[in-house]
Amino acid sequence: MEKYLPTGNEHVSLPMVRECDGAIEALGFLYMAQKGMIQLTGDDEMPLMRPFVSIGGEKIQLTEMKWSRDCFWIPVLNAKAGDITLKVTYLAPVGERAFAVRITASSPVAAILTLGLEGRWAHSIHLINEEKEIRGEKTCFESHWNDGIIFEQICSFPVFAFAPMSYDGMQQSFEQKSDCVDFKLSFDCELKSNEEKTVTVCWGLGFEETSAATSAQELLRRTWDWEYKKTTDWLKERIAKMPTEKLTKVYNTNLFFCMFFSTGITLDTEELVCVTSRSPRYYVSAAYWDRDTLLWSFPAILDADKKLARKILEYIFTRQRKNLGNHSCYIDGTMLEPGFELDELMAPVVALNSYVNTSGDTELLSRQFIIDGIDDIVDKLEAVKSDKAELFESFLQPSDDMQMYPYLTYDNMLVWLAMKSLSKLFPEKYGSFAERAEKVREDIYKHCTAVDKAGKKYFAWSVDLNGGTEVYDEPPGSLQVLNYYGFCEKDDEIWLNTVEKIRSPEYKYSFFDQPIAEIGCAHAPYPWVLSICNSLLSGHEEQAWRELEIIEMDNGIACESVDPVDGTSRTGEAFATAAGFLAHTMRVTNEKN
Repeated sequence: MEKYLPTGNEHVSLPMVRECDGAIEALGFLYMAQKGMIQLTGDDEMPLMRPFVSIGGEKIQLTEMKWSRDCFWIPVLNAKAGDITLKVTYLAPVGERAFAVRITASSPVAAILTLGLEGRWAHSIHLINEEKEIRGEKTCFESHWNDGIIFEQICSFPVFAFAPMSYDGMQQSFEQKSDCVDFKLSFDCELKSNEEKTVTVCWGLGFEETSAATSAQELLRRTWDWEYKKTTDWLKERIAKMPTEKLTKVYNTNLFFCMFFSTGITLDTEELVCVTSRSPRYYVSAAYWDRDTLLWSFPAILDADKKLARKILEYIFTRQRKNLGNHSCYIDGTMLEPGFELDELMAPVVALNSYVNTSGDTELLSRQFIIDGIDDIVDKLEAVKSDKAELFESFLQPSDDMQMYPYLTYDNMLVWLAMKSLSKLFPEKYGSFAERAEKVREDIYKHCTAVDKAGKKYFAWSVDLNGGTEVYDEPPGSLQVLNYYGFCEKDDEIWLNTVEKIRSPEYKYSFFDQPIAEIGCAHAPYPWVLSICNSLLSGHEEQAWRELEIIEMDNGIACESVDPVDGTSRTGEAFATAAGFLAHTMRVTNEKN
């Protein structure tokens, strides 16, 4: 499987920086009018862009390639091209609608060579879970705005544009074909013995040629050094240390992947939005889930950037408010996939409570959109209440798959937590919810437990209130985290029996005897990365730390599930919201110890 080092910022994502040759396979950005994401790519013959070195017109193959990340996020390639030593750095500066590629070359002997980028813009893809080709004209032309070339997509009118600029005497050429544009950006260099030469190509993104060109020009005016320092300073403020060097790398890389790939700024309206992942490699990318954003990525972002966390809540309670609790939505808040999910309905309350308790910012609670949003959530909750108990139905499970029985224990635990939270956040209106929360807890113990053949009582996964119970668990909403959320004590016998049952050799989706001894489920029958998170939170941190020392995942970034033996990705590569929950659970477990 091809390996990638994704990078990006709020505006631009580079989800597929290819390890084997340093090529950038895709450039992505969010687009509100199109309800999702647009990706620009090359084709099977030529990537969107890749670095090259040539001598006498002959390209030199890169060898001895070694990758690293500056501040755990900025990809850096060190390689050889014959006797030439090469360094390529991929920088997407924070706050900029642009990115840059810097190539540095040195030689032990005098040499005349050419450095640069070559590529092909072959496809413009609209992406919301599925990829659809954008029908329109791909154009490239010379523009006085950057004394160079502009790439622009026309669909009756401009939809977007991107443009390169450089202060290093860049030579530019392009060939407009019927279905693609080939281009070459090059720099002729004459090196003395042991001399070093650096060239930089800045790429700007915009709605049309002026904004694209001036976005690139902004990087030139600010200079590489200024943009690099600004970005690394921003990253350093958020870096945290874990028990080992490997764990520190896992934490920080996944934190930054979460921050830049589960949130972003739209090109056309410049609004913050949240998505499962801005990478096309994740199988349900560029769409919004309440649960994924608020229960998984939000805690990590709150750990690292409280201002961004507040902006996320503002987005949720405005753009996404009308469909809270729905299976999934477009980034503009309209419905994508129907299907009620109780855990998703409770997620905004859980996140709001965490934010207020962590930040101390109670001013947000006085905002009318928050008050109205909470009222909507409560109304939707009351509509799914059982007439037999203080329990609430869910149509779908945390995996988004159909449930066996309508009352899920994990989901109702979140109701308990949300009611407790509302009684404290809004005591005048929802103070009585404290008593209702205790009734929910009481009815979970009364109706959502069962006794096995050995006489041990445990929490069922789901029940029907007519005697039907289910032994099951899902990493996206596991019974193992009941203690973490404060629902029960860590010595609660029923909870301990439940965890033991889920992790036992007899359980269908347990990989108890494998190097990655985690839990799967019907949705993906392999050990889940989210299960490692659950282990960190449920008293199995020694095992989880050991697994994180050896696990590969998606080249170091969270995926959905992994191989139980070698820990490489089996499903769901580039899972940005899961990367957030992984980072958060690592952090809270490390701080606890």
